[in-house]
Amino acid sequence: MRDDKKWARSASFILDKMAFDNTRSIKPFENKIWLSSPTMHGDELKYMQEAYDTNWMTTLGANINAIEEALSEKIGCKYAVALSSGTASLHMAIRMAGQELYGRPKPGHGALEGKKVFASDMTFDATVNPICYEGGEPVFIDTEYDTWNMDPVALENAFKLYPDVKLVVMAHLYGVPAKMDEIKAVCDKHGAVIIEDAAESLGATYKGVQTGSFGKYSCISFNGNKIITGSSGGMFLTDSKEAADRVRKWSTQSRENAPWYQHIELGFNYRMSNVIAGVVRGQLPHLEEHIAQKKAIYNRYKEGLKNLPIKMNPYDEANSEPNFWLSCITIDKEAMCFQTRTDSEASYIKEHDKSCPTEILEVLASINAEGRPIWKPMHMQPMYEGHGFVTRDTNDDSIDVGMDIFNRGLCLPSDNKMTEKEQDMIIGKIRECFFEGKDTMMFDES
Repeated sequence: MRDDKKWARSASFILDKMAFDNTRSIKPFENKIWLSSPTMHGDELKYMQEAYDTNWMTTLGANINAIEEALSEKIGCKYAVALSSGTASLHMAIRMAGQELYGRPKPGHGALEGKKVFASDMTFDATVNPICYEGGEPVFIDTEYDTWNMDPVALENAFKLYPDVKLVVMAHLYGVPAKMDEIKAVCDKHGAVIIEDAAESLGATYKGVQTGSFGKYSCISFNGNKIITGSSGGMFLTDSKEAADRVRKWSTQSRENAPWYQHIELGFNYRMSNVIAGVVRGQLPHLEEHIAQKKAIYNRYKEGLKNLPIKMNPYDEANSEPNFWLSCITIDKEAMCFQTRTDSEASYIKEHDKSCPTEILEVLASINAEGRPIWKPMHMQPMYEGHGFVTRDTNDDSIDVGMDIFNRGLCLPSDNKMTEKEQDMIIGKIRECFFEGKDTMMFDES
């Protein structure tokens, strides 16, 4: 009588062995498969040409007006201000909040000088650096496993430790919305202002509401690798006309309405070019198309890797719809081979049926495909050594969630120009990393 369970395991082994044999002979891709590169459609060039033909090659023009109107309508906020980068947008948002909370600083001083600010820990440093531009001291809030974003429980703990903090800067990682209801409830309880870094999450929704609309001030990025790009650029979002007008003024060197160049406060050269805005204008009609392509990539990875000891980057399926900007994985703890990292190098020891981010990234690079490590948490960065870091458990044995995800995670090639065949080859090479010795393991079971 056939043992169906053993037969299924054997059949699974045979299929994996066939896939393994097929992927061993893969040649490197002739054209590199990028993590996430710009996807152009044609109208971008048309609007850039329009800026040239009309001679609006400055920080004013129809393209800027069009994208500000389109983004405020899409996000559901009243005002949008096009700026030179997502980082510039965050700087303006943080400066605005700091002045409202603590008053206008003198030249040479920041709006947050001597003040602590709570910030997402596992994120790109552009989320956090503008706090320091304004003289503030970031205190990092650990990540939660459900969405890889700021942990509301850790945030509540942080307010117990630092009750005077009045500003929270939080990000939506890799296009996945954070737990906004919980975060907002904690901030409202303690009278704190939220700055929302939606640089990676344009088009993502939480309970049907667009990210970029939850903060008092919010920001979007149009960097070259984002789901909508201008090659550079960003957007400041708010419901306050006064704040929008002040950011427009600040971002054009704070020139006063006078016949000569008059300045009563510090200014910045942060306004977006009408030429760059033309690229964004040509991109925006394709947002939902790009999201659908990114979601298909995520689901193909999820299906193709489902029998491996890995997990895809998670999201709250009941309440949120990500934009699936990047597909990521973490390797189960028991399936991790030995891996060690310094500040600039990584190494590992191969083990049967185990792998690690360093090995997988090396394998991807060997076939001319780009993956990357997960964002290294801010509290682990040398320049932020000694800054406060708060977890959900306050005892000495508390789990450092961000560090754990960083150690076991990586971002997979997520370019929406990648074909299904190319992605299948990448999936095969990832599976290969876990395959060595699998035949012994499989048939030793009774």
